[in-house]
Amino acid sequence: MATSNLLLVAGGGLIGFLLSVLGAGGSLLLLPLLVSGAALPSKEAVPLSLLAVTLLALANLGPYLRRRQFAPVPALVLGVPALAGSWIGGSWVKAGWIPEPVQLGVFAAAALLASWLLTRGSSNSGRATATATAPKPHTLTLLLAGQGVLVGLLTGIAGVGGGFAIVPALVLLAGLPMALASGTSLLLIAVNALVALAAQGHWPAAGLPLLVPLLLGGAVGATIGQWLEPHLSERRLRQGFSLLLISGALFTGAQIWKHRNAGTQSLASPVQAGPTR
Repeated sequence: MATSNLLLVAGGGLIGFLLSVLGAGGSLLLLPLLVSGAALPSKEAVPLSLLAVTLLALANLGPYLRRRQFAPVPALVLGVPALAGSWIGGSWVKAGWIPEPVQLGVFAAAALLASWLLTRGSSNSGRATATATAPKPHTLTLLLAGQGVLVGLLTGIAGVGGGFAIVPALVLLAGLPMALASGTSLLLIAVNALVALAAQGHWPAAGLPLLVPLLLGGAVGATIGQWLEPHLSERRLRQGFSLLLISGALFTGAQIWKHRNAGTQSLASPVQAGPTR
């Protein structure tokens, strides 16, 4: 139990750090942490992940709001469709239409997509920022809204905040500077996760004690991140986080393989035949 708590503290610290410096990504590490590290089934891990994501995102939002690093118009264009997607995805899970291996598979795919988006965003963020003042075609608005729907579905199904996709979308499609996109992302993550939690209708009462080490680690990680953020290279941060995402996808893939093998063994178990006559 002590080892599990230490793992949750360390994981919470890393998640808090990433949210404070990137405004994204921490929630993608929560699901493998809760499933593999704390041995929770996805039915308990997903709502607990949503609750932890909400609290950690709100805890990191303060400094961005004080610096007025929040863009209300892009937040509405992306955020409202995301809320609809969160409700739909959470409702699918509540209805039992999304089995656990599918939830884990969606998560693994999302982690790999996040890794690609972050590395792609790092090479194009300067170009996006330079064109931030240019008028945006109607097509970009539709793309941003469509991205919001996909982020919301991912949140409702896999229990992630979606910041890994929100930040690149705000930088590449809305033309926001990275700091402004990060602050906007944190608020969208928190609201998005709350809607998905409400749609699922399952309060993770049994897992609530696990929030204590998670949030303690998250507070320490956020404090360190806010102190180091002005001195860190955005490009190196994105590259390092990309490697973490790939690791999370591999861990989740191992869980899917474990479920698959367990099902195969169950189907292959010999049936005792009755006596022949």
